[in-house]
Amino acid sequence: MSKRNKIIYWIATAWLSLGMLSTGIVQLIRMKKETELMHLLGYPDYFLTIIGVWKILGVIAVLIPRFPVLKEWAYAGFFFTMSGAVISHLACGDKDLFGPMLLIVLTATSWYFRPAERKPVVASIN
Repeated sequence: MSKRNKIIYWIATAWLSLGMLSTGIVQLIRMKKETELMHLLGYPDYFLTIIGVWKILGVIAVLIPRFPVLKEWAYAGFFFTMSGAVISHLACGDKDLFGPMLLIVLTATSWYFRPAERKPVVASIN
Protein backbone atom coordinates (compact mmCIF):
# COMPACT_ATOMS: atom_id res chain seq x y z
CA MET A 1 0.00 0.00 0.00
CA SER A 2 1.39 3.39 -0.96
CA LYS A 3 2.03 6.06 1.64
CA ARG A 4 -0.59 8.29 -0.04
CA ASN A 5 -3.28 5.60 0.20
CA LYS A 6 -2.39 4.88 3.81
CA ILE A 7 -2.76 8.57 4.69
CA ILE A 8 -6.10 8.80 2.88
CA TYR A 9 -7.30 5.65 4.67
CA TRP A 10 -6.37 6.85 8.15
CA ILE A 11 -7.74 10.37 7.68
CA ALA A 12 -11.06 9.04 6.34
CA THR A 13 -11.21 6.34 9.01
CA ALA A 14 -10.42 8.79 11.83
CA TRP A 15 -13.12 11.24 10.72
CA LEU A 16 -15.60 8.42 10.11
CA SER A 17 -14.90 6.99 13.56
CA LEU A 18 -15.21 10.38 15.25
CA GLY A 19 -18.48 11.08 13.43
CA MET A 20 -20.03 7.71 14.21
CA LEU A 21 -18.79 7.67 17.80
CA SER A 22 -20.02 11.18 18.56
CA THR A 23 -23.45 10.65 17.00
CA GLY A 24 -23.71 7.23 18.68
CA ILE A 25 -23.04 8.80 22.08
CA VAL A 26 -25.51 11.62 21.40
CA GLN A 27 -28.12 9.02 20.51
CA LEU A 28 -27.40 6.88 23.57
CA ILE A 29 -27.70 9.79 25.99
CA ARG A 30 -30.82 10.94 24.12
CA MET A 31 -29.97 14.59 23.80
CA LYS A 32 -33.12 16.66 23.42
CA LYS A 33 -32.28 17.91 19.90
CA GLU A 34 -31.56 14.34 18.71
CA THR A 35 -34.80 13.03 20.24
CA GLU A 36 -36.77 15.81 18.56
CA LEU A 37 -35.11 15.03 15.22
CA MET A 38 -36.00 11.33 15.52
CA HIS A 39 -39.61 12.25 16.28
CA LEU A 40 -39.62 14.55 13.23
CA LEU A 41 -38.35 11.63 11.14
CA GLY A 42 -41.07 9.39 12.58
CA TYR A 43 -38.92 7.04 14.69
CA PRO A 44 -39.61 5.96 18.30
CA ASP A 45 -37.22 6.83 21.16
CA TYR A 46 -35.86 3.30 21.49
CA PHE A 47 -34.51 3.57 17.94
CA LEU A 48 -31.88 5.98 19.32
CA THR A 49 -30.52 3.27 21.61
CA ILE A 50 -30.37 0.67 18.85
CA ILE A 51 -28.60 2.95 16.37
CA GLY A 52 -26.29 4.41 19.03
CA VAL A 53 -25.09 1.01 20.23
CA TRP A 54 -24.52 -0.30 16.71
CA LYS A 55 -22.57 2.81 15.68
CA ILE A 56 -20.21 2.48 18.66
CA LEU A 57 -19.73 -1.24 18.05
CA GLY A 58 -19.09 -0.49 14.36
CA VAL A 59 -16.37 2.01 15.25
CA ILE A 60 -14.69 -0.59 17.46
CA ALA A 61 -14.89 -3.17 14.65
CA VAL A 62 -13.38 -0.80 12.08
CA LEU A 63 -10.51 0.30 14.32
CA ILE A 64 -9.35 -2.95 15.92
CA PRO A 65 -6.79 -5.05 14.08
CA ARG A 66 -7.78 -8.31 12.39
CA PHE A 67 -11.39 -9.52 11.99
CA PRO A 68 -11.73 -8.37 8.33
CA VAL A 69 -15.19 -9.92 7.85
CA LEU A 70 -16.47 -8.06 10.90
CA LYS A 71 -15.07 -4.86 9.39
CA GLU A 72 -17.01 -5.53 6.17
CA TRP A 73 -20.21 -5.83 8.21
CA ALA A 74 -19.42 -2.61 10.06
CA TYR A 75 -18.84 -0.70 6.83
CA ALA A 76 -22.07 -2.11 5.39
CA GLY A 77 -23.92 -1.13 8.56
CA PHE A 78 -22.55 2.41 8.40
CA PHE A 79 -23.57 2.70 4.75
CA PHE A 80 -27.08 1.35 5.34
CA THR A 81 -27.59 3.52 8.42
CA MET A 82 -26.47 6.72 6.72
CA SER A 83 -28.26 6.07 3.43
CA GLY A 84 -31.37 5.32 5.50
CA ALA A 85 -30.85 8.65 7.28
CA VAL A 86 -30.68 10.47 3.94
CA ILE A 87 -33.88 8.80 2.74
CA SER A 88 -35.63 9.51 6.05
CA HIS A 89 -34.67 13.20 5.92
CA LEU A 90 -35.88 13.50 2.33
CA ALA A 91 -39.13 11.65 3.08
CA CYS A 92 -40.10 14.09 5.83
CA GLY A 93 -39.05 17.17 3.86
CA ASP A 94 -35.88 17.91 5.85
CA LYS A 95 -33.13 19.08 3.50
CA ASP A 96 -30.27 18.95 6.06
CA LEU A 97 -28.32 16.10 4.45
CA PHE A 98 -24.74 17.27 5.03
CA GLY A 99 -24.01 15.03 8.04
CA PRO A 100 -25.28 11.73 6.67
CA MET A 101 -23.88 12.41 3.18
CA LEU A 102 -20.45 13.23 4.63
CA LEU A 103 -20.49 10.00 6.65
CA ILE A 104 -21.43 8.02 3.51
CA VAL A 105 -18.46 9.54 1.66
CA LEU A 106 -16.13 8.83 4.60
CA THR A 107 -17.44 5.25 4.84
CA ALA A 108 -16.83 4.62 1.14
CA THR A 109 -13.40 6.27 1.25
CA SER A 110 -12.25 4.35 4.32
CA TRP A 111 -13.56 1.08 2.88
CA TYR A 112 -11.96 1.62 -0.54
CA PHE A 113 -8.51 2.62 0.79
CA ARG A 114 -8.29 0.05 3.62
CA PRO A 115 -5.05 -1.96 3.72
CA ALA A 116 -4.94 -5.54 2.46
CA GLU A 117 -4.73 -6.96 6.00
CA ARG A 118 -8.08 -5.31 6.76
CA LYS A 119 -9.79 -6.94 3.77
CA PRO A 120 -11.37 -10.41 3.90
CA VAL A 121 -9.64 -13.17 2.01
CA VAL A 122 -11.73 -14.33 -0.91
CA ALA A 123 -11.36 -18.01 -1.67
CA SER A 124 -11.36 -18.97 -5.32
CA ILE A 125 -12.69 -22.24 -6.61
CA ASN A 126 -10.76 -23.55 -9.59
